[in-house]
Amino acid sequence: MSDSSESVSLSAAGILLITRTRPRQFLLMRHVDRWDLPKGHCDPGESSKQTALRETEEETGIDRASIVLAPDFRFELSYLFRYKKSGNQAFQKTVVYLLGEIESAFTPTLTEHESFRWFDWKPPHKIQSQTIDPLLEAVALYIAQSKRSVDS
Repeated sequence: MSDSSESVSLSAAGILLITRTRPRQFLLMRHVDRWDLPKGHCDPGESSKQTALRETEEETGIDRASIVLAPDFRFELSYLFRYKKSGNQAFQKTVVYLLGEIESAFTPTLTEHESFRWFDWKPPHKIQSQTIDPLLEAVALYIAQSKRSVDS
């Protein structure tokens, strides 16, 4: 058993899905206490891209072939996390977020979340300061720099 002062490294990946149809919208999934994205832990030997596509398909039901990933967008967050069921064990979790376009909003098949919501793309967004807001800021900057229009 490891000492509570040690931390174990975990890798995870997910996708921010945004629609091509207007008004542009993005998908967030609802846990009991927070908004999140479809994401999950990387399996051994799996790349961030493979994990993100697999987890998004598993948690929303959308076919990964329907998602067009932005080839040069990658947002990474790293933070210390403690799972309640692991006692005092600390995990250094690194999450890679990719940006994926889909044709239009759909009703996800929920497998791990209690609900979902399609939010209108109208930056700046103030949804969750620790993870969602920094990701959305990075996406807004990416879109502005790549001269992509997502305005209604």
